[in-house]
Amino acid sequence: MIDNAVFGVSPAEAAAMDPQQRLLLEHGYSALHDSCLERAALGGSLTGVFVGIASTEFAQVLASTPAGGSVYAATGSALSIASGRLSYALGLHGPCVSYETACSAALAACHGGLRAVQLDECTAGLVAGVNLLLAPGSSVAFAIAGMTSLRGRCHTFDSRADGYARAEACGAVTLQLARGSKGLLWLQGSAVRQDGCSASLTAPNGQAQRGLLEA
Repeated sequence: MIDNAVFGVSPAEAAAMDPQQRLLLEHGYSALHDSCLERAALGGSLTGVFVGIASTEFAQVLASTPAGGSVYAATGSALSIASGRLSYALGLHGPCVSYETACSAALAACHGGLRAVQLDECTAGLVAGVNLLLAPGSSVAFAIAGMTSLRGRCHTFDSRADGYARAEACGAVTLQLARGSKGLLWLQGSAVRQDGCSASLTAPNGQAQRGLLEA
């Protein structure tokens, strides 16, 4: 559920909205508020929105419901709208981008937000990531391909590793240039690269990932 009126969303539009969009509105606004950025002052500001989102499962769910025929169905399940809705609801004029890079989507969004703030493309960068599992199709496909853990646990860089576990979450943070304030979280480095050619499309390239960490 979402208090749609707070964000200027009608009940009919809210019914056709991906729950991921609803979470982004709530967590995104909270992150800005926690950074002492008041809503009244955000309108027209060069605050950027950078969202990591990869799941498109809501489109499948929506198609099987009465809301699937709504005029809001297209925007309700579009990944581009996930970031655009935040900018629209809060009146933000900064960069607005949705990143779909699978498991690294939120990290790629954070990198984009960091660079935009550093290059003075925006006064602040709202970075958010969201993932909800709303239909079984992808999970079944990944399990058949042997990607998921039989234990249901991730054991990264561990001898017990036997695949990964899919999960749900939503988080948001506001990036700003440091001005000597204490008690803040500091982002000390960021880099985005691709593995290039490896054993298969989904297999990692150890040498390339080492280069990424060094960068």
